[in-house]
Amino acid sequence: MRLLIAAATALLPTGALAAGPCGGDFGAFVTGMKAEAIERGHSADTVDRFFASVRPDPNVIRADRSQGIFQRPFTDFSRRLISQNRIDNGLRNNDRFDAVFDQIEATWGVDRGVLLAFWAFETDYGAVQGDFNTVNALVTLSHDCRRPELFRPQVFAAIELYENGDLDPATTTGAWAGEIGMVQMLPGDIIENGVDGDGDGHVRLKTSPEDALMSGGKMLSSLGWRPNEPWLHEVTVPSGFDWSQTGLGTKKSVADWAALGVAPRAGSLGPAELPASILLPQGREGPAFIAYPNFEVYFEWNKSFVYVMTAAYFATRLRGAPVFDAGNPSPALGEAQMKELQQKLTDRGHDVGGIDGILGAMTRRAVQLEQARLGLPADAWPTVELLQRL
Repeated sequence: MRLLIAAATALLPTGALAAGPCGGDFGAFVTGMKAEAIERGHSADTVDRFFASVRPDPNVIRADRSQGIFQRPFTDFSRRLISQNRIDNGLRNNDRFDAVFDQIEATWGVDRGVLLAFWAFETDYGAVQGDFNTVNALVTLSHDCRRPELFRPQVFAAIELYENGDLDPATTTGAWAGEIGMVQMLPGDIIENGVDGDGDGHVRLKTSPEDALMSGGKMLSSLGWRPNEPWLHEVTVPSGFDWSQTGLGTKKSVADWAALGVAPRAGSLGPAELPASILLPQGREGPAFIAYPNFEVYFEWNKSFVYVMTAAYFATRLRGAPVFDAGNPSPALGEAQMKELQQKLTDRGHDVGGIDGILGAMTRRAVQLEQARLGLPADAWPTVELLQRL
C-alpha cells in the first residue's frame, strides 16, 4: 500500500557514488552494482552471494505503474479500507500488546492508535506482508529509470541487513517496492530505526510484532512526530465559512479556529495554542477535520493524500472516535476528467505534480486557487462546473 518512505532519501550516497546508471542490459547493470558495493567496503564474496539469485521482476514494474486505488475519493477509499473486522482485530491487538504500546508511548510519545492503523492498512496486522522477493524488487526498481535514486541506496542497505543476518536474498519477501515486515519498512529505514523489541538480538519485522511496532514508533519519531500530541479530529464548521482558509497551506491556532466557529463533532479539540489546518477531503459538503502538526508527519510515510487522510482518521476510530459524517458532497471527477483538469491547471502555470488522475495535495491547492479566481467556493474539491469554467 505504501508508495515509498520519504526517509529513504537520507541514505543517498555522496560524491562519485551519488548517481549510478539505470536501464540497459540487466546483467551489465548488476555487474555495475556489484562493483559499487565492493567500492563501498563490502567483501567480494558477500557481494557475489547477495546478487547470486537476483532476477528482474516485471510484476514489480506493473505494480509501480498501477496505483489506481489512490484515485478514489476519501469516503470511498476509507470505506474500502476500514472494516468492522479491522476495527475488532485492532482492539484485540491493542489489548494483546498493551505493554508494548505503553513502552512506545513512554519512549516516543506515538499514540497506539496511529501504529495500529498503519499495522492494519499495511499488512492486516501481519497477515498479508507481500510475496515479492525483496532483493529482486529493489534491484528491478533501481534498474528502472523512473525513480532509481530512491531505490538504489536501498539495495546497499539490504546488503548490510544480509551481513547482519536479518535478510536472505533468496527467500526474504515483502511489498513490491521493497518494504519488509508488518509495518512495511525499507531496508534503510530498518537500519536507521530498527528496534529489537523482543530481545532476541535481531530485528525481525516479519515475525515479531514487538520488533515491528517498536521500530515503527521510533521511525515516526525520527520523521518528526511531536510526542503526546493529537493528529486529527473531525469537526463541524459554520455556514458562511471562508472556504479559502481551508487546506494544509493555512494554519491558525486551535483557539483561533474555535473563535471562527469550528467545533469538535465529538470530544474536545487539541490544546488551544497548537497550529492547525481545516481539511475538507471532499469539499464543503463533505466531512471536515482539523489537522494538527503530527498529521503532516504521515506524508513522510506515504505521499498519497487520500491514504494519509484515511490512516489518520482510522487511528482516531481505534481510539473511540465516531464514524465521520459523510455529508452530501458533489460527485468526484472520473479519471479522464481529473487528468483533463490537471492538464488545464498545468497549462495555467500550476504545478500539480504530474498528470496522473489522482487528486493529491498539489492538485488540491491548484484547484483552490482557481476556484478563488473564478469566484467559486474555494474548498479545493474539483467539480464538473470548475472543469467547464476552465
